[in-house]
Amino acid sequence: MRRREFLGVLGGAAVWPVPTRAQQPDRMRRIGVLMGIAESDPAQQSFVSAFTQALRDLGWRAGGNIRIDYRWGAGDAEKIQSFARELVEQKPDLIIGHTTPAVAATSTRSLTAPNFI
Repeated sequence: MRRREFLGVLGGAAVWPVPTRAQQPDRMRRIGVLMGIAESDPAQQSFVSAFTQALRDLGWRAGGNIRIDYRWGAGDAEKIQSFARELVEQKPDLIIGHTTPAVAATSTRSLTAPNFI
């Protein structure tokens, strides 16, 4: 009798974890990008294209499994500060500062940001 009870418990335990191992839908990750330069700058558009292509190569798709929020400071220190505050408040999974002023503005607020590059 004990053997049957043991096998019943063992069999139940083997079946129980199956639902927890089922594939969970990926949640959309969020990336905040603070650019210190104007959006119209051709070099910046080249950077954005290369960045999104590199993400695609790694399996990340904008609008699919990631959302990228760009903010363009256009060299305006006040605008950069404001955008840095806005991005940190949105609590993205990652914040990227592209220029030195963007990095400085965001890093002063990074204590509440999850990840910062």
